Amino acid sequence: MVNVDPIALEVARNRLAAIADEMGVVLRRTSYSPNIKERADCSAAVFMPSGEMLAQAEHIPVHLGSMPASVAAVLDFVGGDIEPGVQYAVNDPFAGGTHLNDLTLVRGVFAGGRLAGFVANRAHHADVGGEAPGSMPAHATTVQQEGHIVSPQPAVRDGRWLDDFLDPFLEATRTPQERLGDLSAQLGANEAGAKRLVEVVADSLDDYLGVAAALLDYGERRMVAAIGALPDGRFEFMDYMEWGENDLPISVVVDISGGRLHANFAGSAPQIPGNINAVEAVTRSCLYYAVRVAADPTVPANGGSYRPISLSAPEASIVNAASPAAVAAGNVETSQRIADAVLGALAQAAPDRVPAASQGTMNNVLIGNDRFAYYETIAGGQGGRPGRAGQSGIQTGMTNTKNTPIESLEAHYPFSVLRYALRSGSGGAGRYPGGEGIERELEFLEAATVSLMGERRRNRPWGLNGGEPGAAGEDWLIRPGAAPERLSGKVTFEAEPGDRLLVLTPGGGGWGS
Repeated sequence: MVNVDPIALEVARNRLAAIADEMGVVLRRTSYSPNIKERADCSAAVFMPSGEMLAQAEHIPVHLGSMPASVAAVLDFVGGDIEPGVQYAVNDPFAGGTHLNDLTLVRGVFAGGRLAGFVANRAHHADVGGEAPGSMPAHATTVQQEGHIVSPQPAVRDGRWLDDFLDPFLEATRTPQERLGDLSAQLGANEAGAKRLVEVVADSLDDYLGVAAALLDYGERRMVAAIGALPDGRFEFMDYMEWGENDLPISVVVDISGGRLHANFAGSAPQIPGNINAVEAVTRSCLYYAVRVAADPTVPANGGSYRPISLSAPEASIVNAASPAAVAAGNVETSQRIADAVLGALAQAAPDRVPAASQGTMNNVLIGNDRFAYYETIAGGQGGRPGRAGQSGIQTGMTNTKNTPIESLEAHYPFSVLRYALRSGSGGAGRYPGGEGIERELEFLEAATVSLMGERRRNRPWGLNGGEPGAAGEDWLIRPGAAPERLSGKVTFEAEPGDRLLVLTPGGGGWGS
């Protein structure tokens, strides 16, 4: 343990978090795509020379908990020999990534010729190739069908893109100009973060590393105390992913003892020939998020706070997929269910802290053709909480994005928004009712391929302590002159001008009878 004055520790913690915040601002303001500029589908963080996460902005939980795997993959790739002035890229789910849309750039930061740490950011690119616009084809059975794979590799040297990385990436996508703009925003965000980190370590790198180590130790102490305040014991829960007519289990047993927590996902379904498989980094990220929710959300989210938390997950399962499984929806949908399962177990240990189930899906809508690619996750209802009703029309769980404003959506894409409203009556009843979902209806102005990737279309978000479940989601295709068609929650289809898509997102479960 490193002893540092508490005031100096708090100042350092906020300075480092401010670096990550500034990186996120640079990334959003300089990006091209509405998905990053408007929706903020991106994250940023600062890391130790060892790769342990030191500070993060409050961006997207599924990104942040899994980004240390990207830094570790880069360190493995270079054998620990980081090259100054180089930024490394990775999106390979089986080598530090999560799903192919999320590209991570990692930059080593040097001071006085020594490695001071890393800055990294992750951004969801709206299209990286594959068999359907948006790179989440519902029929995919292998990751190769989902788009272009970037194993850890140098992408930028001294501010210039390297052809070996850039050319294949742009050739694969349907929207190369937009991709180049978003990539450049990522590059700039890391350069801004590196500049600020050098300023922080300017006086003494050794002093900085001592304070940084103390911050990690502080995070560990805080998490040990937070877990230690929960009762020791074993807590079990099972929830389900919807796949066709089948319900695939996600099972977790949480063991709490002496300020340590272990989650065992044995009993979860084997991986399937579909895209709802999640890699272990995603499962780990969900576990970290759920423990913070139940134990103490004010615990610093750094590598030290993760030290008292461990997991085991069966290999080649939907919570620890093996190559070459398709994984696009594992990151955006299965992650929500993993978090639900862990929260369901922890609700038994902390019944006065854990909310009822929120909508439990990101309601992914992907629309595109050879000219454009649109991606959005649609908000829904938050679960009722002890002492307070759930919020309506909000992103929940493993996502933390915004919505695309109608003005931006209609300016960039060939469809119109006919309806955008709260879904009345969708929240589960209870002493503290669940929040309402959303109704969104689009009309297509030109032909396009549409992929929907959603959950809780059959199994409703559960209530707690006698609260009622929230309403299940629904997706409808309305063609001129035809009866409305109820769609599967996971489907890829062709839309024609004049067709309309109606998405009704789930409400949150109620808390208390």
